[in-house]
Formats: sequence, structure tokens, C-alpha cells
Amino acid sequence: MKTLTIALFFTSYFVMSQKSDMPQGMSHKHIETNSNGQQVTTFQPSAFLHTSPAREWPQLEDSKIPSADKLKIRNNFERDGYLEAQAQIETDPVVQTVVGTKSNRAPIVNKNGLSGSGLPPDPTGAAGPNHYVQAVNTSVRCWTNTGSVVPGGTFSLSSLWSGSDNAGDPIVMYDRHADRWFISQFNQSPNRILIAVSETGDPTGAYYAYSYTFSQFPDYPKYSIWWDGYYMTSNSTHTAVVFERDKMLAGDPTAQMVSLSLPSLGSGGFRSPLPADSDGSLPPSGTPCYFFNLEDNAFNGVSQDQIEIYEMNTNWTNTGNTSVSSSQQLSVPSFDAVFTGGFANISQPGTSQRIDAIQGVLMYRAQHMRWTGYNTIVLSHAVDMGGNRSAVRWYELRDANDGNWSVYQAGTYDPTNDSRFMSSAAMDNYGNIALAYSICNSTSIYPGIRYTGRLSTDPLGQMTFAEETAIDGEGSQTFTDRFGDYGHMSLDPNGGTFWHTGEYLAAGGASRTRFFSFRLAGDAGIDIENPYYTNLEMNIHQSNDDLNINVVGIYGNTSVVMEVIAMNGQVVKTLGLKQPQDQKVSGTIDVSSLETGIYFVRVGNTSFQTTEKVLIK
Repeated sequence: MKTLTIALFFTSYFVMSQKSDMPQGMSHKHIETNSNGQQVTTFQPSAFLHTSPAREWPQLEDSKIPSADKLKIRNNFERDGYLEAQAQIETDPVVQTVVGTKSNRAPIVNKNGLSGSGLPPDPTGAAGPNHYVQAVNTSVRCWTNTGSVVPGGTFSLSSLWSGSDNAGDPIVMYDRHADRWFISQFNQSPNRILIAVSETGDPTGAYYAYSYTFSQFPDYPKYSIWWDGYYMTSNSTHTAVVFERDKMLAGDPTAQMVSLSLPSLGSGGFRSPLPADSDGSLPPSGTPCYFFNLEDNAFNGVSQDQIEIYEMNTNWTNTGNTSVSSSQQLSVPSFDAVFTGGFANISQPGTSQRIDAIQGVLMYRAQHMRWTGYNTIVLSHAVDMGGNRSAVRWYELRDANDGNWSVYQAGTYDPTNDSRFMSSAAMDNYGNIALAYSICNSTSIYPGIRYTGRLSTDPLGQMTFAEETAIDGEGSQTFTDRFGDYGHMSLDPNGGTFWHTGEYLAAGGASRTRFFSFRLAGDAGIDIENPYYTNLEMNIHQSNDDLNINVVGIYGNTSVVMEVIAMNGQVVKTLGLKQPQDQKVSGTIDVSSLETGIYFVRVGNTSFQTTEKVLIK
């Protein structure tokens, strides 16, 4: 969504360590028609920079960041007028009306984040092995994973791209498969997507900064990491976009972008399908990237409440052969995703001003996890329980490595008569699901942030942990309906710790952000509520042609599979059905046929998995 922000508070600063000019004679845009009759547009970067290390840039201090006193421009696509007439409250067959009884999980790190210089702040963040990086409109800050600010790690978003107008809508991702950081925002004049990929795993180091020009403003961009690209959607006709990840990781200034439109996309006027975002192991090469779109039967042309699923197949050798198609219209339990009042929906204490629920779309992210024998997708969105009181609908979808998705479980979290919205959900390496969201009501709860979760062994469709508060709100927003645009939950590379960032309101209704971490599985030993060890340790060493794998801390005697996975996600070696004894399992894989390079070793079964990166010589 567009952002109107305060004028930039310092000019962009760059020291280029390599030539920034684009190759001569290169066309920035090429249009072809694929065999399905779809228009495929291939773009070259309109600009490229190899920046100096971020730690050398002018650093922002909180006192130099102006308060967020400007309003945000309305999103490009207004809500269809007929929707309110069509809206009706449907019976929800999967609603949860009681709070879970498991002991709540207190935050590990729980800090105020950046406030930003635009409203809403659009908080986003991701965790790496040693850092947590948050971005808002219009700044970035790096913390250690214990919550300390990293020296040299607080800078303006505009510092990453020469001439950036700092328009906002940032997204931060940690590409665990390559140990790199991905930071993006859009540009309004001209219409551009700006992407920076770190040169190393240090978020305060140098970046490869790319700019891509669009024919239409790429509003509300959402991203994912996949085996063959960084995929993107936007609230525009650019609803299926992919960037050439391999080249971006190498700092190649010719990294291409390919854009198509998702066919027959149902919406209520605001488009935000989500691309599958890979945590854990990458999908194998050849796997299409899946896009997920929420479709309410109140939308024009939609006959049932459903999630429509698309498949995008990218051909980097001949980009004109790239295609995207609708593969499934997945029926889900009935819901009502249409709120009344336009964009003013959720009641707050002490004011008639309502705030935006971000209705009719899936909330960021569509987390993809690869398991032994199947894959999962976790999704969430807001639903109207009546009178514009919002609850959170969440899903776990599964496929059997065949792209045929089904609803494994679904639930609507509505344990009290309060509004819960602006959600984000994710799964850990034990199959546990965490859910975080904004919360408020009309009388006593100001907009704050809470979270809950469930263990993989719990009854399906139920969030079984007691609700935990990350931060209570202290005021209401009285001058605009614009609150939040998205929250963002990410999974720590350790596979068991969740990190979430979202907006809340401080005293007087001042906009603030919070980030926090927590676990659903215990910190050490066996959790009596979760019969899987969470202090799994895997040790790998190579002896000549043998890769020796030892894992300790396994609960039970269910056989595990050991796999060696290439960087493109392809399983290249498998040692199956090793049975743990005394909580240990060992195996040896012959890697003589593999080329020297970086691989992943994964050990797991249907109940858990652990993955480590390894250099095979």
C-alpha cells in the first residue's frame, strides 16, 4: 500500500565497489506470448549497485527519526461497492470459542522495534543464525538474537538504492539456504521494485542492490524464497512475478525479472495472493512455485468459500516459456471475509473511529515446509464473526509431494468477544504451529499484540496454548482508519523459535512496533506436553567418500530417513529407515559421486526433522 512519508532526513550514501552501469545495448523489457496465450514480460534491472558495507553508512539514532505524523495513501484498488450488499455472516463450522489450557509460552526476546516515519509503519522482520533484522517505513535496524542493537545496523531504507524515494512497504527475508539477507521496498516515481541482497550473511555488510521498473505501481508487494527464484505478488496486474535468485546472490547485474498475471483471480477489489515461501529444505528442482488466493463467495464470480491455488513454472533459459495456471479451487470451511464500513472496521475504546482489518486477503506469509512424504502450507486471514468483530481463520494444507493440496486442518480462533486481526502464522520443525495477531475491543482493550499456538499432537483445528501478551496497547487511533498493513512471523534457523513483529498503539494512540521471540516446544530435554526432544543435535563429518551422520535427542523408535539435498532442493542421496536406539541414530552415506560443494543433510520422519548445511569435498 502506498505510503506518504516525511521528507528524507538524509541523502542516500553510497561507495560503489564495482561498476554500477548496466551492460551496454541491453533492453530493459521484452514481451512474448507463451504457448498458453499468456503475455510474459521479461525485465532487466533498470539500475544496479554494489554498495559499501552498511556499517559504514550514516547511522540513524532514534532521536533523528521523525515521528510518524503523516497519513498513508489509500491502496490502489478500492473495495468493490457491491460487497457490503452481498455480505452475510455464515455459520463457521471450525470456530474455537475457548482459550487453550496449556501453559502459555512467555517471550524470550521482547523489544520495541522501530516506529518509522510513515503510517502505518508496515513492520517486517526475519531471523538469521545470529541476528534479527526489522524494517519499517522507512528504516532498518539489526539486533543480535538476544535483542541487543548491532553497531552499524540502523540505517535508512533509501541508503540501499540510489535515488530511492523511500516510499515504503518493506519486506525482510533471511534466505537460510544461501545465508543471505533480502530487503525490499517499492518506489512511486517511477514505479519500481527495489531489492537488495546481502553479499554475505552479515546484515551490516555490503549489498547487491537492484531496481526493476514496472508499467503499473506494484502496490503491497509480498515475497517468497523458492528453489529457482525470489517470487513476488502485488496489488496490481503484476500478480505472478519472479526474480532470478541465482544471479542476484552472485551480484550479477543482469539478473532478470519475469512478470505474468494470475488468470481468473477472484478478489473483493484488493489483490494479494501469496507465493509459497520455503522454510526448512528447498523444494526439489522442477517444483512449480505455488500461489494461494483467498476467495469469498461474496466476491464477484466466486461460488464457494475457497483458496484458489496456482502453479508458476519459470524457464530462465527461455523466459518466454514461463507460464502460470490455476491448478485447484480448494473448498474450505465456510467463512465471511467481508466487513462493513469500507476500510473502517474494528472498534476501539473511547472513539467512534474504527481501524482497518485488512479484509478479504491472506496475511503474510504462505509458509512452506518440506517433510518426509509430504509438504505443508500454513495460512491465516481475518473473518467477520458479526458486527465487524474479527477473528483469525488459519489453515494447514498438505500435499503428498504431488502438488495436489488438501485441508489437513483449519480453525477460527475466537475464544473471547474481542477482535483479532493482522495475523501471521508459521510452523516449526516439530510440526507445531504458532499464531500471532493484533487484538482490541470497543471498551477496554486498546490495539496490542498477542499470540498462541498448538502442538503437532493436539486435536486438529485447535489452538491449545493459553493466549500470551507480547505488548498491551495503551491508546486508540482517532484520526484515520489506517492501522497496520501486515505483521510478519518468521522461523529461526534453529527450527524451533518463532519471531514476530507487528504494530501496537502506545499512550495517546502513538504508532509503535514490537518484535518478540518465543518457542512452543520446550527449551531443553523432553517437554512433557510435546513428546519430541527439542535439543536435537546432529553431527556430520566426512571421511574420504563417506559422510557420517549422528543424531542424538530423538524421542521414540520410529524409523527416520537420512537425505543429502543439493542447493537446488533435489534429493541426491537417501539412506532410509534407520531406527533410533537409546535416543540416537547413526548412518553413513557414500558421497563419492557428488561434486564438491554445499549440500543440506536432513534427518526426520513424519513427526520431526533436523537439517544442517555441510560442505562435501
